[in-house]
Amino acid sequence: MPAEQLSEAAYDRLRRRQWLAGEARADGVERRTLLRMLAAAGVIAAPTAGALLTARPALARTAADPGAAAGPAAGPAAGPVPGIVKPLPAEWFVPRGTNAEMRFDALRDGADGAPVGRHIPVERFFVRNHTSTPLIDADGWRLKLFGSGLRGAPTADRPVEFSLADLRALPAHSISALIECAGNGRSFYGSQQHQTVPGTPWTLGGIGSARWRGVRLADVLRRAGLTRDAVDVLPSGLDPEFTAGGVSLGRVRRPLPVGKALDDVLLAYEMNGDPLTPDHGAPVRLVVPGWVGIASIKWVGSIEVADQPLYSPWNTDFYRLFGPDHPAGGSAPLTTQVVKSAFELARGAVLPAGRSHRLHGRSWSGAAPIRRVEVSVDGGRRWRRAELRDEPRADDWTRWSVEWRPAASGPYELRARAVDRRGNTQPEVAVFNREGYLFDAVVVHPVTVA
Repeated sequence: MPAEQLSEAAYDRLRRRQWLAGEARADGVERRTLLRMLAAAGVIAAPTAGALLTARPALARTAADPGAAAGPAAGPAAGPVPGIVKPLPAEWFVPRGTNAEMRFDALRDGADGAPVGRHIPVERFFVRNHTSTPLIDADGWRLKLFGSGLRGAPTADRPVEFSLADLRALPAHSISALIECAGNGRSFYGSQQHQTVPGTPWTLGGIGSARWRGVRLADVLRRAGLTRDAVDVLPSGLDPEFTAGGVSLGRVRRPLPVGKALDDVLLAYEMNGDPLTPDHGAPVRLVVPGWVGIASIKWVGSIEVADQPLYSPWNTDFYRLFGPDHPAGGSAPLTTQVVKSAFELARGAVLPAGRSHRLHGRSWSGAAPIRRVEVSVDGGRRWRRAELRDEPRADDWTRWSVEWRPAASGPYELRARAVDRRGNTQPEVAVFNREGYLFDAVVVHPVTVA
């Protein structure tokens, strides 16, 4: 069967069997190097064939969210975050190591006092960096494609090249899509479920929606000479190399199945109507709708197209699920995002008594448009349906609101839960994984009425 006809589920099953059997080709870091690192950390006794993917990787333990600072959450603070270019006002962002989390409560205070719309302005958009933001000359930038999945098998030394002007000369395409870190919501594994996980302690602000404009990755691949034997597409960023355990793992890169690459992936050069800014991937980034954010490689500089399966640390050691409720060798690499809901209200907010309040929030799913949102104001004992403020769309969030008049003063636990059109819903408890990815449980949101 041609690779482009494989479903995502079939692809995941195939790749997992190949990784566990040691049949996938390593990219950038030799298998024996990673095995030595695992052995040195005491995770495996000695480098043995297949051990890389059957033992829990040491790198995942210390850098489950690679490039992120572990430990307590950083509070709002003035001053820049190292490696981020744009200003990060404390009223809009919470610094998180090398990253900046968007404050959901700030969405009620947009330009001219109006709430922020469906798309997050660039200056307010969250930042997820594994290392630091590079400054790249757009005029000198080239996208380089090579590999055995292209006609003539061009090499990395002699690739097929596209300039930014070349991309802009191709048919332009626009999409509205979310970018969301796989670890968004991670802190709630600890605060709600009392389970310790490493990595950036995001609440729910490691996400943003924007209007992206660029060229379909499918169009570029076909112009570069895509063959029917192509299996994987490996985009690589131009950010500084990521180091773990004293060993460089190279630049951030993560393969996509050809089926996904030909479906809805965009090589974006504009965000909300303007050229990309450095922190968000200038001059060109990938946007992979519905998938975890690591797939949407920023500052993309090269794309390998292979006729054999590929892997990198970002879909083997990182961004897979390990733990007692997952396969012994780890899950398939993470792809589709889960269902989540968030209030546009500060946690611990104090609301005046004796009046009605309209509660606002947003819900989203990587699998399908949102079908229904329900809100509880009494800790989950009773639920009522919220009013949807947008026409639900795939790959984007839906804004909602509900009227609430508290019966008395005192503490309250607000909760919101959503169901998408495929029936995916938010559970009371998220299934634990050791890296704290894909938290999808209903989040407890405390407020006080006084």
